[in-house]
Amino acid sequence: MIDEMLPEFHFPGGLLYPPNLCLILLLVAVVLALLHRKKLAILFSMSGVLWVVMWSLPVTSLWLGGALESRYPFRLPESLPQADAIVVLGGNVQNNRANWFEPYNRATSVNRIDRTAALYFAKKAPVILVSGGALEGPVSDAQGMAKVLKQMGIPDRALLLEHESRNTYENAALTHETLQKNGIRHVLLVTSALHMPRAMAAFDKQNIKATAAGLSAQIYPPTDRALNIWLPDTRSLEASRSILKEYVGLFVYWLRGWV
Repeated sequence: MIDEMLPEFHFPGGLLYPPNLCLILLLVAVVLALLHRKKLAILFSMSGVLWVVMWSLPVTSLWLGGALESRYPFRLPESLPQADAIVVLGGNVQNNRANWFEPYNRATSVNRIDRTAALYFAKKAPVILVSGGALEGPVSDAQGMAKVLKQMGIPDRALLLEHESRNTYENAALTHETLQKNGIRHVLLVTSALHMPRAMAAFDKQNIKATAAGLSAQIYPPTDRALNIWLPDTRSLEASRSILKEYVGLFVYWLRGWV
C-alpha cells in the first residue's frame, strides 16, 4: 500500500547543478591547499571546472539528453493504438520550449495538456487520468491540469484525478490503484520525451500496460542560429539540471527497486 512506501526521493539538483558543484569543489580545493595537500587541491579544482565546461557544451546535452529522448520517439495520434485511458503526468520541462536551444515561443511551445487534449479529441481513449500532487500551495498539479482540460472542452465525466503523488514512482503506484478501481487495463502515457524512459519503467514495474504517447523531442540543434556543439552555450548549461535529474533518478529508482 501507499502508506508503506519508501521515503520520497529528493533529487539533489542544487548540489549536482554544474556551477554549484564547481563552487563546492573549489572551496574544498582551497581547504586542501591550506592543509598543504596541493595535488588533491589541484585535482578538486580541475574536476569542478571540467564539470562546468562539460555540461556547458551543446554536444553533452545533445548526446546524453538525446539518448533519453530517442528511447520513445514521438508518434502522431493516428499511429497510436486505442486505449482505455490517457494518463498525463504533472510537471514542465524547460518552460515548454519546442527546442531547448531556442527562445521560448508560445506559438511553437509544446505541453502535456495540449498533447493530452489532442489524443482525447482524436478518440484514442474515452477517459483522461491526470496525476500529480501539490508540491507547493493548496492546488495540486492534477487539479490545475483538470481545470485547463475542462476549459478546452473536455467534459468533467471524462476526467479522473490522482492528486497525492509527489514523484514519478508515486505517479505510477497511485495511478495503478485508480486504474484498478475503474477497470482500466491499457493506457496512453503522456509526459515529456526526456522523462518518458523513467516514467515508462516505473509504470511497467507496477504492471500497468502503457504505451508511450509523449511530447516530441526538445533537445536538437536550433533552426534560428548556427550552433557549434563544441563551444560553451548557456542554454546547454541550463538544460543540464533536467538531464542530470533523469539519469540520477533512473539510478536511484533502480537501487530502490522502483524500476
